[in-house]
Amino acid sequence: METVVKKLKKALSFQENHRDPLRMPIEDIKLATKDFCNENVIGRGGFGRVYKGEVAHGLDNGNRIIVAKRLDTRGGQGEKQYYDELQILYEFKHENVIGLVGYSNEKHERVIVYEYAPRGSLDKYLNDDKLSWRMRLQICIDVASGLAFLHGGVQGKEVVIHRDIKAANILLFDDWKAQVADFGLSLISTINEKTNYTIDHVCGTRGYLDPVYEKSGFLTIESDIYSFGVVLFEIMYGRSTYEIYKQKGQFLPNFVRQIFKENKQDELVFEAIKEHIVPTSLTTFQTIAYKCLHEDREKRPTSKEILEQLKMALEFQEENKM
Repeated sequence: METVVKKLKKALSFQENHRDPLRMPIEDIKLATKDFCNENVIGRGGFGRVYKGEVAHGLDNGNRIIVAKRLDTRGGQGEKQYYDELQILYEFKHENVIGLVGYSNEKHERVIVYEYAPRGSLDKYLNDDKLSWRMRLQICIDVASGLAFLHGGVQGKEVVIHRDIKAANILLFDDWKAQVADFGLSLISTINEKTNYTIDHVCGTRGYLDPVYEKSGFLTIESDIYSFGVVLFEIMYGRSTYEIYKQKGQFLPNFVRQIFKENKQDELVFEAIKEHIVPTSLTTFQTIAYKCLHEDREKRPTSKEILEQLKMALEFQEENKM
């Protein structure tokens, strides 16, 4: 309980501890989003809406496209989540984690401003045959790199558990560089030799949610690994876990287990790119992806181990191009 109180105080005092250039006047954000105009809405979440906007860019006297997530404060919910996400973006900076542009917490407004990812979210490209196997591998490597950073413990023993890893929360830039985004459900957790879990109310997205966490309420970084495993199979298969549910009546993890038991792994490969994949690259990828879905969370790989195997899969692909 003492740890929980400490974290809450840290989150709620964030605005007092950070008087810096990243704090933006709410009027500037309103101007950028045309006063949070409905036409500028590009997404909706549990705590509010996400808007696209343009702000003046001082370096070249031009405009910079940004994304602003505005907390709906009418229900009195989401205040802690807002400051938790702000703290994560402020303290955990990495090339594969979405960048913080600014924020505003004045006049009862709670807004976080992010980098704009021109290509949008990964889920839109799962069945795009222009996304080659090599490109898919590089996206997976980017995400694994971001997760390895978040799980690695940056501030002493503190790690970030994302808690909602899914294709829709992986954003893509013009060069197809991928970044992990949307930390609205994320937690900063202190991991030590005695405790490697956090007890919290279960939340996340069906089809990606770790069943161990869902049943027990015990959240660990391995819960992120399970969700990432679902994403890895989505990228390889070219179909989302939701699509599988509509067609098969079960989400992707259970479908994958069934296919593996029948030794028909070849059926899990996107037809449009199948003939261009080097067999050793595919086997390496499938093996590590399947381990992510292990029902025993202690037998799931770490994000660093996943990163190593994905890099190896890419090496196999590039050494033996088909």
